[in-house]
Amino acid sequence: MKPTLLVGILLIAVGVICLAYPAFHYTKREQVLKLGPVEATAETRHSVPIPPAVSWVLVVAGVGLVAVGVTRGSKGRA
Repeated sequence: MKPTLLVGILLIAVGVICLAYPAFHYTKREQVLKLGPVEATAETRHSVPIPPAVSWVLVVAGVGLVAVGVTRGSKGRA
């Protein structure tokens, strides 16, 4: 498989996943208190939103790369 076609398919897949899950969540642990053998930690949940425009740009770029990969591949075969 040509690299252009493969990257295009990968971009389409990532764009669709970003459209389906519009935010990235992660949990951060922080040590709040340490007094000898006693420790206290706090978990904080953070969310990073992914704008829909970024997702659509990934999908459109992927479609463009797939189109370029297909047309370049068909020109070599006559």
